[in-house]
Amino acid sequence: MATEQPGQTAEQTGRVAEQTGRVAEQTGRTTGRVTRRRVRTRANLLDAAFEVFAAKGFGRVSIEEVCEAAGYSRGAFYSNFGSLDELFFALYRLRADLIAEQVSGALALDGPDLDVPAAVDRVTEVLLLDLDWLLVKTDFLVHAARAPDVAQTLLEHRARLRRAIADRLARARGLAVLPAVLGDVEGAAHAVVAAYDGVTTQLLLDKDVEGARVWLKQLLTALLTDGSGTP
Repeated sequence: MATEQPGQTAEQTGRVAEQTGRVAEQTGRTTGRVTRRRVRTRANLLDAAFEVFAAKGFGRVSIEEVCEAAGYSRGAFYSNFGSLDELFFALYRLRADLIAEQVSGALALDGPDLDVPAAVDRVTEVLLLDLDWLLVKTDFLVHAARAPDVAQTLLEHRARLRRAIADRLARARGLAVLPAVLGDVEGAAHAVVAAYDGVTTQLLLDKDVEGARVWLKQLLTALLTDGSGTP
């Protein structure tokens, strides 16, 4: 707020305040544009990196290749990420969080009762939607196996997926007793994620998406029902 200075009239003080307000408003608009532009730049870099990582593998990609694919300079890259590792982790978290949210959403569509065959169909569609994501995820797994701090990120994602599955099984009314070998809903959730891991490993090698979808549906149905599709 402008205050009247010695020798300054009230009118002059008002004009100063008005000018100050205009400057602040313009600064705010400029800051908003910069923030939106930076968000857009970051998103574009992540999208470009995803394509490059999926095509070449994390260990074979340079910052220059990501910048070229996104159409930005190294300066734009470093204004958003400190290193290629940081970008890779950000990309993994973004995609992993999206998958976890989609799985949770797919499991929540039946209301309080769980239609296991329908839920298995929806979850399978989500998990096998993107072959490129499986390539990037596998790169992250190999990288994490050699770096305990990175492994923690992967463990947290896997735990989140298991919680989403276990919570849904626990809330389902009328669900038959799970196979004794699985123990409880936590054990069932571990088994579901393990089944997904096994099927997607084969998928990465043979690229048979339809075959993988059928096989995963069969495995999940057998795990969560008596094998007939009836919980």
